Amino acid sequence: MKRILSVILLGLYSSLSFGAEISARIQLNVIDADSQLSWQRQGTGILREDHSDVNLQQGLIKVQQALLPGLEAEAVINLHQDGERHLGLTQAKLQYKPLSASPYKFRARAGFFYPEMSFENPDTGWLSPYTYTQSAINSWLGEELRLAGLEMGLYSPGRQRRSPWSWEIYAGAFRGNDPLGTLLSWRGWAMHDRQSLHHDRIQFAPYPAVTDRIDHPAWVEPFHEIDGRTGFYIGGHLDYFKKTRLRYYYYDNNADPLAVNHQRLYAWHTRFHSLAFSHQLNSDTRLLGQWMDGTTEMGRRWVYAEFDAWYLMLSHRTGRHRFSLRYDHFTVTEDDIWPWDYNHSDGEGLTVNWRYHLNKNWQLGLEHHINSNTAVNRMTLSQAVSVDQQQSLAVLEFRWH
Repeated sequence: MKRILSVILLGLYSSLSFGAEISARIQLNVIDADSQLSWQRQGTGILREDHSDVNLQQGLIKVQQALLPGLEAEAVINLHQDGERHLGLTQAKLQYKPLSASPYKFRARAGFFYPEMSFENPDTGWLSPYTYTQSAINSWLGEELRLAGLEMGLYSPGRQRRSPWSWEIYAGAFRGNDPLGTLLSWRGWAMHDRQSLHHDRIQFAPYPAVTDRIDHPAWVEPFHEIDGRTGFYIGGHLDYFKKTRLRYYYYDNNADPLAVNHQRLYAWHTRFHSLAFSHQLNSDTRLLGQWMDGTTEMGRRWVYAEFDAWYLMLSHRTGRHRFSLRYDHFTVTEDDIWPWDYNHSDGEGLTVNWRYHLNKNWQLGLEHHINSNTAVNRMTLSQAVSVDQQQSLAVLEFRWH
């Protein structure tokens, strides 16, 4: 994987003088947040911020370069104000998509990238054009899931077959996502827009069952390869006139739950189904949703959790304004053999967002988010099991290309 990333970055670096396409996003926010200490600072809150201040919401640069006909390199570098690491890669990939007159076409990707599971994150650098606080599902994918591997796909545009239906099928193989499931099991779902960097470390609260009894650190580095086994996923997309769109994925990291590295990070065998949809109600109004259901296991069912989440979002655009409203529901249910390690958590959230395009480069946004969440393991830290959280954001964004 390091060799692939090195080749991609070397190619992008050497191509900057040959007309590479560069895009950038900078978001600054003024936030009014509650005082529930964030998991980012080893607290038990599920929001990114736990104070009222001016912050860097997002900072990223995306570089794309055509290398050969049909072959393109792309990298995304993110800057974070918070977290353990502040600057690094979130994506780096080669994409091959040859031109073809056939109604059945081939494409492939290799590197470090996201599977195209959701409709929530189509903006530059896997950002959302709808809200700043993303759904619980895509908050988790942004922090714990990235594919270091190869994806191959076959697709067929409906217009070439004089059909209202277009379809795509994908299969991928990857390494380096063995700790996936750590955060869901011990922290639970969270709601934010921070994407983990390639060599990032994510903190969570020092629960005694984790740090004392299991001797696991109160953090995880999510993109490690621990057991030498290859994970896989399959996916399918179906579009009707590009108006109604469905995406289904099955993911299995094929990890050995007994494997552990020198840092005491375990491989978690994590599997899930994801189903997403987008429906254009009219030219300005869209309904989006996603459902995810899966399981994760560490050891011989030492920790075993079933997780489930879904969201439904309505977004309407009028002139330079976009209004979005989203409801989230999420649960983690434990079914393991360690009664002293509490893994059950659940919650629901509501997010309302307004964005206004001042011009092609500048955007202003306001957002309010509330949630109610429960995590049973908070009682081991002498905290209330159930809490209500909220935050308000005012965001100024500059975008280049």
